[in-house]
Amino acid sequence: MESGTATPQANGGGSWSAFLKSIASFNGDLSSLTAPPFILSSTSLTEFSSYWAEHPSAFAAPAREPDAAKRAVLVLKWFLTTLKQQYASRSEQYGNEKKPLNPFLGELFLGKWEDDAGTTELISEQVSHHPPATAYSITNVPTGVHLEGYNAQKASFSKTINVKQIGHAVLTVPAPGSDVPDKYLITLPSLHIEGLIFGSPFIELDGASYITSSTGFTAKIDYSGKGWLSGKKNSFTAALYPTGKEKEVLFNVSGQWTKSFEIYAGAAKHNSKSSLVDSWDPEKTPMSELIVAPIEKQHPLESRKAWAKVAAGIASGNMDAVAAEKSKIEMAQREMRAKEKAEGRLWQRRYFSVGTDAADAVLTKLGAVVGVPVHGDADKTGGLWRFDRSKADKVRNEALSEEEAQKLAKELLGQ
Repeated sequence: MESGTATPQANGGGSWSAFLKSIASFNGDLSSLTAPPFILSSTSLTEFSSYWAEHPSAFAAPAREPDAAKRAVLVLKWFLTTLKQQYASRSEQYGNEKKPLNPFLGELFLGKWEDDAGTTELISEQVSHHPPATAYSITNVPTGVHLEGYNAQKASFSKTINVKQIGHAVLTVPAPGSDVPDKYLITLPSLHIEGLIFGSPFIELDGASYITSSTGFTAKIDYSGKGWLSGKKNSFTAALYPTGKEKEVLFNVSGQWTKSFEIYAGAAKHNSKSSLVDSWDPEKTPMSELIVAPIEKQHPLESRKAWAKVAAGIASGNMDAVAAEKSKIEMAQREMRAKEKAEGRLWQRRYFSVGTDAADAVLTKLGAVVGVPVHGDADKTGGLWRFDRSKADKVRNEALSEEEAQKLAKELLGQ
């Protein structure tokens, strides 16, 4: 949901009122909401996967730490640095969160970062449409740190839009001096949309999320938000402790996930300058630039190429063109699904495969600690999705001719 300067007052308060009425009884897939044009974004949800690693150095840092507890702290620190990008980077300046484009099945977003951490590669793919789910894989090439995961959303309305994020992430960190890498299971925070009544929506996180590791440490992050009368916006506290021993806090963190935070040794009641071990200030730590291929060199299924005409219509305010171009993609997708059904086949994902009947090793070992079922809520996300390296290697060697690309774009996108 990209930021923008348009407001309900500038675009018709009636439209905003109608939108609020439409969601008053809503309960289901957030992507199915029909939003007024002035809160439409030209960015697809598949791009949101990039928010996990816009600070590649923080992402790769745990691989260089020999102590298991300190590695776990660095993983917690990295996770906390991603929250601003994931939930506020699009609206922090304007307070105007926007509704992203709903990805079509098979949609891709590919990119990389090149900085002091070396090359970090991003692969994002829409692996399910009913229910909608996006899977992602991020790899720091020099260290081998790898994140994979998938997520879907379920929304309900009660004074505001409440969103439960479904899915999880698994971080693999090569441990110095060990042949066995660490595994970290990461759950996703719930959120709600503030500022709806005033027409300036922004995201606030609530509840708690967890990170638990194969090395025996668990982090719990509590999100408090601002509240009606007191408190600071986007506040949180976090604690790292030996798994199963929540009162034996080894490190604690506090601050605002949109601003700065501090990491202390021990429990919060002992916080002092002497126990301060690390801190983070996004204003002093610029993000690395995500590199994406020029549109003319992208695969037809890549987001920015597939949605280029829709994005142009949104940018120019031509909502008739937006509707027409979106309709072409949606119609082509419906026809493709009907053709697949008639032929008794399924759409083949390019980078990810659904989990087999065999138990997932990470969820079997760590899932119960943080409330993730061994099936990974597969029934709500179209499957338990994992990155498939053999598929990725095959795709890397693929080269489409111009004629093949045009045929694919016509068949899948109506373009």
